[in-house]
Amino acid sequence: MFHGDRDRGECMMTEEQCAWKWRWWTDWYSADLVFSLPTVAFFMVAIGIFIIAYVLSAILPTRWKRSRGWRRLLSGTRFLSYTSFHVRGWSTPSIGICLLGAAGLIYFLAMTLGPRPYYWPNTNELNYGNSPPIATRSGYMALACMPFLYVLGTKANFISLVTGISHEKLNVFHNWVAWAMFVLALVHTFPFIIYHEWKGDIVENWEADGMWVTGVIALIAQAWLTFMSIRSIRDRYYEFFKSTHIFFAVVFFIFFFLHCDYILTTWDYFVATGVLYALSWLYSLSRTVFQYGFRHRASLSLDAEQNLSITIETDAEWKPGQHVFLRFLTCGVHALTAHPFTICSSPERTSADDKRKMVFHVKPRGGLTSRLAKLAEKQPNASVAVLLDGPYGGLPVRWGEGFDRTLVIGGGAGAGTTLPLIESYLQKKLVGKKNEQFTAIVASRDPAFHSWFVRALEDLATRYSISEAVPGLSVLIHQTHDSAIAVDASSVSNTEDAEKKVHTDAVPEDGTASSVADLFGVHLKKGRPDLPALSRTPLQEKGVTVGLVVCGPSSMVRDVSVVASEAQRGILNGSVAATEVWFHKESFS
Repeated sequence: MFHGDRDRGECMMTEEQCAWKWRWWTDWYSADLVFSLPTVAFFMVAIGIFIIAYVLSAILPTRWKRSRGWRRLLSGTRFLSYTSFHVRGWSTPSIGICLLGAAGLIYFLAMTLGPRPYYWPNTNELNYGNSPPIATRSGYMALACMPFLYVLGTKANFISLVTGISHEKLNVFHNWVAWAMFVLALVHTFPFIIYHEWKGDIVENWEADGMWVTGVIALIAQAWLTFMSIRSIRDRYYEFFKSTHIFFAVVFFIFFFLHCDYILTTWDYFVATGVLYALSWLYSLSRTVFQYGFRHRASLSLDAEQNLSITIETDAEWKPGQHVFLRFLTCGVHALTAHPFTICSSPERTSADDKRKMVFHVKPRGGLTSRLAKLAEKQPNASVAVLLDGPYGGLPVRWGEGFDRTLVIGGGAGAGTTLPLIESYLQKKLVGKKNEQFTAIVASRDPAFHSWFVRALEDLATRYSISEAVPGLSVLIHQTHDSAIAVDASSVSNTEDAEKKVHTDAVPEDGTASSVADLFGVHLKKGRPDLPALSRTPLQEKGVTVGLVVCGPSSMVRDVSVVASEAQRGILNGSVAATEVWFHKESFS
């Protein structure tokens, strides 16, 4: 029903010429099988590798995971995952991701440039065909990329389901597949222009054949989607990018569908793309409409000049580190799009009858967040209607197993994400978990930052009825709006002092009760934290497992990722005393 005719018809050339035309690499009537299906297989093999790793990490017995061989293997793979190259403030993806990208580059180059000829050796008397072979194969490979491109761009997708990799971590592959498909589309387009210019009938074909028009429109839409997704452009014009992205994706899909015009199995790929994307979209929509409904309202307040707090009472459940997409229904054009926000609270209820409080700490920057901040300034505790979609992402399974030494770092708008992680540590202590040490380091240029952060800790102390210092917990709050002062790395490991009393510089200037600082081991510091030194300190304790989590600007993430990468090499060569170093990052500009 969806397949075009494969009948070659009668070949009017010599037997040798016909055999040469219908070879494996150049036969137009089987090009979809030769180039599209292997491209699908390439993507599926890559996904399969991550599925195997995900399943093994879940089913292997604990005694195997504690073996020296397994931990060395784990350190080797983590080295590839944590190591990247840094050039003038710009960081590449990890070596592992780059290797996967290189494999894709080699595949597409080999399949595009390997087979010969690129053009048919047509003459005025001899015609092998009107579709240059290089254009044919590049077009079919571009087509095979489409289902994966659309799936990688969705929030709830089957790749995340079977690999355990959250959708935001797959964005780099979504971007790379988009570029691969765009370049293949260009390689598909220009040989036709060159051939018909040589033949002298390009204007005639443009006017008579709708395939040219639909192809050009699809290519323009694809170019818009690809270039607008360049990070510097996307970040600067994010609101405009987000509002137009879906529109151009629909335009591209429709005109690409018309361009393929029922040729061979081309429409199968549109069916696959439509089904997979629709399932993802319907799943997200059904959760928003049927699970959460239209009853939620968000309370807005400005805790500090650069901190907007959004609180939503809900029955939803989530885990530390997860995020949701919020659609505010009272912000004009912004109601058309949903925006991701990381949850900065734990899903625990204060009582069985109470709803959970989903709290977000946001730094107003522009667009939606700026409008929300202005509304909160005019109307403190303003209430606005909001739709929920999520939660998504979160910390991997390894986080839930715990570490002997945990270092959580948050900077700027990412500082709020440390709160649910601190809360999860409190919950472990309340149920009598083993003696662990947990250090949280937060930094902000907002002069009032430390005040609202200490108030957030005070709220935790009240909700959990904490009356004495939490063993093993210390919190370092860095104010970076003053001149930078170096921080002694020993302050992280010296948790005994942190448990006894708060130093005089740890007492908030606004007079917040020092008991909160005593309970949580709070130290107020001036200047930027020396993250490399602070991150390396727990690595020198023999036999411990170390967990590093960072959420903040790219420079902060880069400092800690370098330490995590070095630690994997240290475990392999024996220069690091810790037996395991795990690292998780969330970065933003």
